[in-house]
Amino acid sequence: MSEADPITTDDRLSVTVVFALMLHAVVVLGVSFTYEEPDTPDNLPSLDVILVQRKSETPPDEADYLAQASQVGGGTEVEKVRPQSPITGQLPKPDPGIAPAPTQPSTPNPQKPSPADLLTRQDSTTRVVKTEEQKPIPDTETPTARELIDRSVEIARLEAEIGRELQAYARRPRRKFISANTREFEFASYMQAWVAKVERIGNLNYPSEARRRDLEGSLVLTVAISRDGSVESIDIIQPSGFPVLDDAAIRIVRLGAPYAPLPATMRESVDILHITRTWQFLPGNVLRHN
Repeated sequence: MSEADPITTDDRLSVTVVFALMLHAVVVLGVSFTYEEPDTPDNLPSLDVILVQRKSETPPDEADYLAQASQVGGGTEVEKVRPQSPITGQLPKPDPGIAPAPTQPSTPNPQKPSPADLLTRQDSTTRVVKTEEQKPIPDTETPTARELIDRSVEIARLEAEIGRELQAYARRPRRKFISANTREFEFASYMQAWVAKVERIGNLNYPSEARRRDLEGSLVLTVAISRDGSVESIDIIQPSGFPVLDDAAIRIVRLGAPYAPLPATMRESVDILHITRTWQFLPGNVLRHN
């Protein structure tokens, strides 16, 4: 066995220089050695993405969060605040927050049926028979022949009244109400001819008392004209304040009757035509409709 070579001064100096260089490198360069923990579910990298419900056509210049679509945000907060949903999910949340309220079952838990008490044995000669409780039948008197006749007469009278009401309703005339605002051609043209005739008769038969007293006023009058042109009724909707003018308007309508029958196209849907107009007795003994 050979002896080991002795450690010389140069060897010690070389080792010292190497350790000195390593120490300076650690101090100067800040080289450090740390232990890297393995990846666990708690420290895995994650990406926070916010779901938005609306999409903006122009993307923002500086976005604060990541989302599935571009959206120009708005709000009232000065600082940047992460948006949150006011409704929590059904899954349990590890972080504190709004948790779903526990709900109580609406029906009780099912219970095992209890054994019924035995009233008899299988080998017994007697049996218990369950009888249904019968409700007492009230005593009713049998109607006499006179009562049956009276009831039959009452029923017949009620049927006759109902029949008359149905016939009266079936014969009810079909009415149409028009005024100066009417735009249907067939009604507007008929009303224009009717107004021209009434104004002509009214100016020829202007009330003498109104001319003598120099009365002025206006009234709203509704005239119902039947299919044959006769006047069914005259109603003053808004009086003029002077009975002389009101009576004169009614007299002028009756002087012009009968009017032209309703056209054939109009008679298919209308039996009585109601014309509502404003009658104006103007200065100079002039009658005009509006």
